This record gives sequence, structure tokens and C-alpha cells, in this order.
Amino acid sequence: MKKSQHHEARIALAAAAAAALALTGCSGGGGDGGGGSDQTTLDAPFAAQTPAAAGPVDSVTWMLGSEPTTMDADVDATTADDTVLANTCDRLMQVQPDLTLGQGIASKAEWVDDTRLVFTIMQDAVFHDGSPVSTADVLWSMQRHAAEGAAESDEYQNVVSMEQTGDDQITVTTSQPDAIFLQAMAGDGGIVWNPRVIEAEGDDFGGPGSASACSGPYQIESWEPGSQLTIVKFDGYWNPDVEALAEKVVFRWADESAIANSLTAGEAQGAYLENAGAAVAFAGSGDVSVFQGPSTNAWVLEATDRGALTDARLRRALSLALDREGIARAAFGGLAQPWKTPVGSGAWGYEVEAFQRAFDELEGAPAKPNENDLAQAKALVEEAGAPSEKLVVASNGSSTHNVIANALVAAAKSIGLDAEILVVPQAQYGDFYSDAALRGQADLWPDEYYISKNDPLGFYKNGKSDASVNFGVFNDPEYDALVDKAYAATDDAERAKLTIELQRRWVENAVWIPVVATPSTLVMSNEVTGVPSSAAYIYYPWAADLGRAKG
Repeated sequence: MKKSQHHEARIALAAAAAAALALTGCSGGGGDGGGGSDQTTLDAPFAAQTPAAAGPVDSVTWMLGSEPTTMDADVDATTADDTVLANTCDRLMQVQPDLTLGQGIASKAEWVDDTRLVFTIMQDAVFHDGSPVSTADVLWSMQRHAAEGAAESDEYQNVVSMEQTGDDQITVTTSQPDAIFLQAMAGDGGIVWNPRVIEAEGDDFGGPGSASACSGPYQIESWEPGSQLTIVKFDGYWNPDVEALAEKVVFRWADESAIANSLTAGEAQGAYLENAGAAVAFAGSGDVSVFQGPSTNAWVLEATDRGALTDARLRRALSLALDREGIARAAFGGLAQPWKTPVGSGAWGYEVEAFQRAFDELEGAPAKPNENDLAQAKALVEEAGAPSEKLVVASNGSSTHNVIANALVAAAKSIGLDAEILVVPQAQYGDFYSDAALRGQADLWPDEYYISKNDPLGFYKNGKSDASVNFGVFNDPEYDALVDKAYAATDDAERAKLTIELQRRWVENAVWIPVVATPSTLVMSNEVTGVPSSAAYIYYPWAADLGRAKG
């Protein structure tokens, strides 16, 4: 917020998909939406995981790009939130470092027919308060995720019923076959909550000082707002196969330059970078290494229903005029790839050649607009009519957001449109997803978007007319029906074909304007190692693998 075989909890991440974002040489490849020109890049290894640790470590300081907002994923889940929650909360299933699907609280998940999925629930798991994780607790958690208005409710859109059908069994019945529901249970929609803690905490749940409602290998020891958040190893962790190496992880947050300074000075030992370009600061460092890995992440410009950009012709015009190659260079130091779609190639977990071929054939999102692209864009503006008011693109003031926002303003000007930038404080920026009044102040806002699934259908469902992140700019009954049909396609080749058609329609309508794709980028002191270098850190308990680099 992934399942290639209908009756197995298994997903394979193809090597070709991983290699598609291995930006360790030139960032370029030329062409309509491929790469860019030869640029200075970083010689960083590309893999799913860093070398295994030699032993445990007492305390590690880890940097985040922003302060977490809440530990209640049913309310919200920013990247910072999920980076912490990945270590403190178990899920029904678990994303692995290579983005495959593994066991979580559910020891087994089996589709017994086309519309009934049976989970077998571990019976030896315990919450952080020492109480056992019961099958009834798991069911309660799923029902909370599925409740109307919950942030993860869209993952349950095809669910008709959920019931406990045995001491250790939960049966989920769907209205149709659902090829990616199981994968969703490895994301925030599969977190297992302690109902008694949530009910006791009430509205305070998820905030600083709130009791833990999870069962993961770590628990929050303290959260000092504006300063730091500390997690410590949970000695009573139920899973004997997990030997958590880091005794304590102290999270602090800062902007990119301050993160670089903290790592360089040895005040922090690691960070997953939201802007891959910030890794350039560590080129040639003898103390800090850079790692990259597969990711579903893509930077996009998300459109609102504020006014002019409800017209697809104007969105398409802006997409044609946007200089993605320039953005990759200016905002990411060349460590990003101009991209044609709103989801990264780490999502291509099956039928990789088909998705790559379809990506190559897409038009409407050039790496660098040429005269023909600009002519097409101007014709679309003339056909639609230029709006009387300036277009407004939001930014949270960070260097990455400012570069993208300024590039959008320049693109608009090049085709006869006027645009200006609205700066929204970073603490409020995430509210664009939930606050209609805030969205009413801007036509577009740039953001990095990711999914927990390596199946692009997990993203393109967002184009349905009733999707929670379809902000009133796209409504196509044929698209809606196609999403339902793709969900029901448990055959990989058939689902890929349907998803590729969804992709074509999305890009053709520029529902969101794709900008660049970036691999997961990790910077880490040479004193520690072991964590995933892939985007799995958003859902996988990575701190458990973090330890000394030397014996």
C-alpha cells in the first residue's frame, strides 16, 4: 500500500526487474522514457541485502527524513512511520528482503477455491504486553483494517466476509478471485493488533507515550516529539528463528544535508534515503558505504480536482512538456531514471519481459521533451483552453520537491500555461491524502509513492473511480471493470495483459504525472551491516539483521 500463483504464498522477483533500476553506471539509455545523458553517478552495489553481520551491536542511531506521525497505520502511514513499524509490528504475511512473500503470524495461507482463502494462525505468538496473540485478535485486526475510512480498507475491497473457522483458522471469502489480496497482508493491511491495548488507549493510540499494540521483535521504548524515537529488542519475541542483533535503535530525523553530516561525523550509522541523489555526498568515503536495491518507488505529480486539471488534455500536455531528465540530474544527482509510469520496476515480479516491452512502447512521458512533444502539448492546451487562473503546484520546501515543482512551472510556461508554487509545511504535507480542503489549494503535488506488492496491479487499482487516492480527476467505468477483471486473473500471463492495459489507460490519461523512478538507496557506516538494501525495509523487520560488520 503480490501473488503470482493462485494457491501458493509465493512471489518471485525477477532479476531483470531488479536490474532495470541498477543505476550504478550511466543513468542514461536515451529514448522516449528510458534514461538520460551520461552523468556522474555512484558506484554502488545493487542487491536485495547487504553482507551479513558478524555479530550483535548494542546501539545504533538511524536517521529518518522526517519525524514519524503515528504508529497507527489505519490512520496514516508515512515512510518514516513504516520504517519504524516494520520492526515493531508483525503482519499476517511478511515481505522478504528480495521482495518475495514469506510467513508472518500466518504459518500457512491457502486458497481452497476461487473465492475462499484460509489462514492458519501461529498459536505461540505474544504481544509486547505478554498476552498471547489469539486467532480472534488477528480477525479483529483484519476487521479494523477493513473498516470504512481506514487507511488500508481498499486492500479489502473484494472481501465479502471474514470469520474464525477453527481454533487456528480464519477464512476470508471474496466476491471474486483476488490475485493480490495475499500480498496485501504483508503490508500495513496485514498488521496484527492487540485489541485490548487499542481499546484502552482510545484516541491516544499511536501517538508518543502510547502503549504498544504489536508483537514484533522490537518495541518502542520512548518517543520524544521533535527529538528522537527509540526501539529496543523485545526479549520475549515469540519466533525462535529471529535472532535480533541490534539491542537498541535510536531514530532521529533531519533534512538531507543534516543526515549526511550526521553520518560523516559518525553521529549516526545509517539511513534509507528518500532522495537517492543525497548519496552522492558519500562518493569516495572510506567510512560510509552506499547500497542500492530493487524498489517499487516512483516520484509522481498527483493531480487534484481543484479545477483545470480535471481536464485530461491539460494533464497530458504537462506530462509531454516535463523535463524528467533535468529533474533526475538536478534533484537526484543522476541517481534516478526518467520514468513513464507511476510505479517502479521492482513491481514487475512476474512476466517481466511483457512489462518491460509495454513500458518501452508507452508514449506521453518523454525523458526530455523534443519539439514534437511540445507541439503536441501546445495543441492539447489550445484544444482544452488555457485556464484563467494560474495552476498551483505544491512543495514541502525540500530540495527534491522544489526541483520538481519548478520543473512543472517551467513545463507549463513552455506550452502557454501559467503556474506557481505553494509551499506547504512538511508536517502538513502528508495531509494532501486525507484533507480535501488542503487539496483544494493546489492542482498538483509531487510525492514519492510505493506499494508493498511486486505486482503493478497493486498500484493501478488506484485508478478506480472509488479508490481512496483517486482524487476526482479520473472516472472511467471501463477502467473500473478492467481492474476487477485483473484481480480475478490468477493466471500470470492473463493478469499481466490486463494490467498492461490499465497502465496504458492510466498513462494516456496522465491520472498522475510520472516523473522519475529511484532504486532503494541505503547509506551506512562501515561499522555495521546486514540490513536489506531493497525497499523491503518499509515492511520487513530490518533492525533484527543489523549488526557488527567485523567479528
